[in-house]
Amino acid sequence: MKTAADSGVYHELSESIRDVGYFILASGLHDAVLDDLRRALIQAIRQETEWHGSSDYTDYGMVLACPMYDIAFAEFLAADPIWQATSAVLGEQAIVYGYTASSLPPGGSNYSHRIHRDCPRSLSSQPTNLGLTFALDDFTADNGATWYVPGSHREAEPPTSEEFTRRAQQLVVPRGSAFFFDARLWHSGGWNTTDDWRHALTVNFCLGWMKQRLDLPRLLGAGYRAMISERAAQRLGFDSQVPASYFEYYQPAHRRGFRQPVT
Repeated sequence: MKTAADSGVYHELSESIRDVGYFILASGLHDAVLDDLRRALIQAIRQETEWHGSSDYTDYGMVLACPMYDIAFAEFLAADPIWQATSAVLGEQAIVYGYTASSLPPGGSNYSHRIHRDCPRSLSSQPTNLGLTFALDDFTADNGATWYVPGSHREAEPPTSEEFTRRAQQLVVPRGSAFFFDARLWHSGGWNTTDDWRHALTVNFCLGWMKQRLDLPRLLGAGYRAMISERAAQRLGFDSQVPASYFEYYQPAHRRGFRQPVT
């Protein structure tokens, strides 16, 4: 596994995403950062479950919009290894399409267990969406580490169950590992047979001009931006908001909600 400090690692990451559809990076984020994110995620799952009224729903353990619950999730996007990796594949104007969790409850799984890919769209050989599964716990064979099929980002049809079992590799990695993948890669969440939760973040990034799964700037509110860094705000889409009035359109450049450069 390559580390964020390795020379040329982000160029290698970009080429690997293109060629085999994935890359595993040791992020090097401090244990304190991982602990804070894990605590925030546990609390977010608790709040999300309260909103649903019980744990009896399809996406149990898969928080719909993590940044809504804690700005630590926003600043994670600005961490240099995450910023550099996403910029290498999609450019610095990339934004978050969706920001969920991929946590598995004890003795179970969730909707991610099906064989699926996160975004089927394709404009060319280059990806429009980049997935990230970030391990906040060790990923093991026992606690449901993700299964994925190398090279399958170029295959429009899903593999059969038998083919998937034959070709898939399992993401057995220590916590702090970042699994970046072309969002067209066929993969499946595992089954957690342990007595403990297994926690992870799942972020889907897209090109800066695309629509998000949820309108995160509107969901989070104008006051949210003032609490986070410029990098985090950009990734969450605060610089990709199209004007909704003449007044907004004719604002000076530094006040505009859409600040993506024309390339």
